[in-house]
Amino acid sequence: MTLAVLASCEARAADNVTVAAQREGDAVRVNAHAVLRATQPVIWRTLTDYDHLAAFIPGMETSKVVGHEGAVAIIAQTGSANLLVFSYPIDVTVASVPYPPNEIQVHLIRGNLKQLDGGYRIRPLADGRTALDWSGLIRPGLDLPPLIGEVLMRISVESQFLGMVREIERRAASRADP
Repeated sequence: MTLAVLASCEARAADNVTVAAQREGDAVRVNAHAVLRATQPVIWRTLTDYDHLAAFIPGMETSKVVGHEGAVAIIAQTGSANLLVFSYPIDVTVASVPYPPNEIQVHLIRGNLKQLDGGYRIRPLADGRTALDWSGLIRPGLDLPPLIGEVLMRISVESQFLGMVREIERRAASRADP
């Protein structure tokens, strides 16, 4: 019953939220999509609020900008991906490459993942809503059984994506976008 209530609350966070994962060799490709009732600037400011991501992204314990290389933000992040009793700790430093106002690419610099390449894309829709997509290729630092790795990455990205969606819509509704 609790899971059903949580699922229904998450489903109302945005329209047409989908997350899919599929194995590509020893990596997992994850794609997420949502249609938001928020403007492109609110979405952009939320996506780039790097020092506060851990406050609203499930599984993320810390997120801190540790440097800049021109417009590129270098961000250290820790957290975990969890599936039932299995937990995979995450400790990475990533480069966040902005292409304002509609795209942010993320690339692994170092950490306990072998690969993390992905990004967000923001697309205004004709009806006034905005589409948000995330697509990434994740290669864990250890070999996971095929089904476990795929499910773990999908569940982790889904949880994090829904956390981001909820925060974007909270900021859009309250106009409390910092």
